Amino acid sequence: MTAAAAAPSSAQTPASFIVESPTMLTGVLMPRDYSPDGRNVSPPLTWRGLPEGTRQIAVLCQDHGAGRPPPWVHWIIYNIPGNATGLPEGVPFDPSERMPDEIAGATQGNNGWGLPMYRGPAPPGTSLHHYHFAVFALDTELDLPPGLTRDELLEAIEGHVIGLGSMVPLYQRQPSGNGPQFPS
Repeated sequence: MTAAAAAPSSAQTPASFIVESPTMLTGVLMPRDYSPDGRNVSPPLTWRGLPEGTRQIAVLCQDHGAGRPPPWVHWIIYNIPGNATGLPEGVPFDPSERMPDEIAGATQGNNGWGLPMYRGPAPPGTSLHHYHFAVFALDTELDLPPGLTRDELLEAIEGHVIGLGSMVPLYQRQPSGNGPQFPS
């Protein structure tokens, strides 16, 4: 399933733009630092070529190979200023912590565990999973409240998505033997 499948339906097809990371690539195993096998910090993302008129950005990370029903949501972050060029590594876990200056005002939604934070991949056994980082360019500033679910976010941005970019790194368990083990 592509990131476009995560996009709300609208009369106009969103423009495409580039989503990258200095530490991850589409189709390649992501570093264990971004999983509970490592430091479980959010990965850095960058984007470029946003459509003209972008006022706000939202990011959704999900695993379409997990969840009942799929997808399993690992991260939701929105209210990102439209002039931001990416997300730094290690966005704060604690909602009371201040966001980095370059994404001031950003808010995190509730992941599949019901927590407003990034929680990295930990697929069962030796299975290989795909992690879809979808970045939505919006034509308005929505000022959405904290703690939205995936469905609530997609409903709120429907009709406002003017651009969509994505990257899809992979992950397979890389335990260190002493880190916490969470379900994917």
